[in-house]
Amino acid sequence: MTYIVKPKNHHPLLERNELGLTRRDYEGAVSTLCAGCGHDSISSAIVEACFQLSIESYKVAKLSGIGCSSKAPAYFLNQSHGFNSVHGRMPSVATGAAMANHELLYIGVSGDGDSASIGIGQFIHCARRQLNMTYIVENNGTYGLTKGQFSATNDLESKSKYGDENLFPSIDLPSMAIQLGASFVARSFSGDRDQLVPLLKAAISHKGFSFLDIISPCVTFNNHNTSTKSYDYIREHNDSLSKPDFVPLGKEITANYEKGSTIEVPLHDGSLLSLEKLSDNYNPQDKIAAIKNIQESQRDNKVLTGLLYVDPNAKDLKEILNVSDTPLNKLASEDLCPGSDKLREINLSLK
Repeated sequence: MTYIVKPKNHHPLLERNELGLTRRDYEGAVSTLCAGCGHDSISSAIVEACFQLSIESYKVAKLSGIGCSSKAPAYFLNQSHGFNSVHGRMPSVATGAAMANHELLYIGVSGDGDSASIGIGQFIHCARRQLNMTYIVENNGTYGLTKGQFSATNDLESKSKYGDENLFPSIDLPSMAIQLGASFVARSFSGDRDQLVPLLKAAISHKGFSFLDIISPCVTFNNHNTSTKSYDYIREHNDSLSKPDFVPLGKEITANYEKGSTIEVPLHDGSLLSLEKLSDNYNPQDKIAAIKNIQESQRDNKVLTGLLYVDPNAKDLKEILNVSDTPLNKLASEDLCPGSDKLREINLSLK
């Protein structure tokens, strides 16, 4: 894989965050994806979210599998840790890394083929175990690297670039994630930066398994008039639940809100996710209502976006397993081995 490195020169008047860093400091290599690919818009949104949160890149581990989407981590946070794993196996690599060092911030980037087909078993257990990570699926409904076959998330009867009709119903990953126990589930559109960036900031700040399904049209194989994953289709059928704005605790709310009631969802780090409710009686903490709304939107041929579900009180995997507060990779041998006397005491207690 070839990467084109961006020049390091910065304009002296670029905006800086609390760490004194510019957005350029959060970028990666020059993208080799197709011009206009929605995945590049997602990478740009991740850069913006990390810049606004003043995240230290060296404290981030970004992981991926195989596919167009899995190339994306090369295009953001070039000073972070990274691992490109086997097709569909990113969740197990993320689990092992997080168990060894829970002090890092884990961002996993996957695709609809990587997560909804070969890696669906791994995705299921990553969600149900509440691994503390942000899991992003860049969903274009097609296998872009192998010339446009339907993926498992493509809609029934949607047509390919070549006129073939999809014969199978789609797998809805957000519904599955909610049912499996994910504590933060959202869907967005790569072309809606105003919605996507606050959702990313909230997901990154959430304790537990944060899942974002981001519709990201493939401009080469799946952006035609009969595709349900095209730019035009998503813009015409997007049914947004809310206008989200991520508000860290202690900072003044400066966003301009339209008329409507609001709900503030507390996150584990003390931050608040402030939502303007544009739809009637929608509560993102109601799991049953979330699944019902997703199914109703599918029935009406709409794409439901926004924060679908959140459980601010969920435990993450470290807490569930009662793992040591000291990362395992920092424990010395004397911490890991109880010694002969203690082992003898344990053995005697088992007789």
